Amino acid sequence: MTPERRERITKALQNRQPDLTVVMENIFDPHNIAAVMRTCDSVGIQEIYVLNNMIQRHAKFGKKSSASAAGWLTIHQYDDTEACMAAVKQKYSNIYATHLGKQAVSLYELNLAQPVALVFGNEHAGVTEACLKHCNGNFIIPQVGMVKSLNISVACAVSLYEAYRQREQKGFYNGKLRLPKEQANTLMDKWGLVGEETEGSD
Repeated sequence: MTPERRERITKALQNRQPDLTVVMENIFDPHNIAAVMRTCDSVGIQEIYVLNNMIQRHAKFGKKSSASAAGWLTIHQYDDTEACMAAVKQKYSNIYATHLGKQAVSLYELNLAQPVALVFGNEHAGVTEACLKHCNGNFIIPQVGMVKSLNISVACAVSLYEAYRQREQKGFYNGKLRLPKEQANTLMDKWGLVGEETEGSD
């Protein structure tokens, strides 16, 4: 491994966000999932949740769109809504879904610097009622055009970069490791930084 690649991997690890995640519910197109994965990696998300209870689990994701992002992420796949959301609640105290409901607020009103999971639904039907009941609230991305929806991967990118903006202002990307030490060391071994240890939060 070259020193440049080692430095790049180390920097990516240092910027991982243990309290930010994405839940994708019944996304049919694996290329959409792959595009979301690429965005997740780019803003420092490590763990994501893929819930499929309407279709079979995806055996693989679109390599072209993900640019191998799947290999750098920890992907949790579920086929049961209750089990998936229970796992999410154990780590993230705030869960918000993209859903055009009466109580929906603008994306830009959310505090995305707190522990948060963002839920994105199926390309056609959106987030299901079964999943919505586990959420703390709903949000929308403000739009002024004639078409009132965005592609799932675009919606996710807009949302996650708002989270990035808020978190950067709080100093969450200052190079100080935020992952728990054990998780960080496991990822270092997986990513090829053999024999190295890093100091993380306990």
